[in-house]
Amino acid sequence: MTLKLPRRHGFFEHYEELVGTWTRRLRNRQQAEDLAHDTFVRVLESDSALVEQPRAYLHQTARNIAVDGYRREDRRGAMESEAIDLSESPTGDPEHFMHAIQLADSIEQALTELPVNCRKVFVWQKIEGLTQAEIAERLGLSKNMVEKYMIRTLRHLRDRLDGLQS
Repeated sequence: MTLKLPRRHGFFEHYEELVGTWTRRLRNRQQAEDLAHDTFVRVLESDSALVEQPRAYLHQTARNIAVDGYRREDRRGAMESEAIDLSESPTGDPEHFMHAIQLADSIEQALTELPVNCRKVFVWQKIEGLTQAEIAERLGLSKNMVEKYMIRTLRHLRDRLDGLQS
């Protein structure tokens, strides 16, 4: 019995090359393997049957994922430094700081109550800074649907967090 792979099997021939290239760039084989994994997941989830140059497509996809990762890390670092600045407020009010932590925990809990697409839209737009058009493309939805998910999420957060206002 022979296993018939879809046309996408041409992508798998380039796995070691992709890992090698990104190991050199990232100077970390584990990160390169993670990036290769994410790349193949994205390729398998896409309509890659039309791709004429699988090698180039893989490398470009990996590059895009790496750039997205660096952008997220930059934003995360900026948010952490802002959080540090808030915790060291001139008033030195520990109650205010604890309220901020409670609010963050409540937001996180409220987000877990929502469908996955609502959470993705919220995180990608509010934390990662993606536009609604970029999110729509990632999820394969219309911009209108992305906007509806955001509205639903914001209403849910407002309903859940109303009791926390001081």
